[in-house]
Amino acid sequence: MVSGNPYELLADRLENIAIQIREIEEEAREVLYEKNDDNGYRELMRRKAMVLAGLSDELESLVESAPYEVKERIERFSLTASQSLQVGSVFFMSALLYPDDHKDGEPNDLDLFAVKVRAMSGRE
Repeated sequence: MVSGNPYELLADRLENIAIQIREIEEEAREVLYEKNDDNGYRELMRRKAMVLAGLSDELESLVESAPYEVKERIERFSLTASQSLQVGSVFFMSALLYPDDHKDGEPNDLDLFAVKVRAMSGRE
């Protein structure tokens, strides 16, 4: 069933993008640790950063009526990813979405933001 609730639509899209990011990261770990392919890892981290850099543009129509803090957070995801691409740092790209105190298995910042937006939709 398709809902017209803009927060639900935004949460759905954020969750799908978070899944896409996790799939890229899983493939990147495999490429790096099982195949010892530094160039492949670098390209996958670049792909992750590019997905995040395009987030603001991709979600623009879904956040038109959203509160400022929602728009600002999405813009921050995009800006940080764009900066990582400008710098060209694979470490910076790999660290996108993860605070310094992040532990394996915990949700990343995009996952947590999707949960927050889902709560705004009134359907958790």
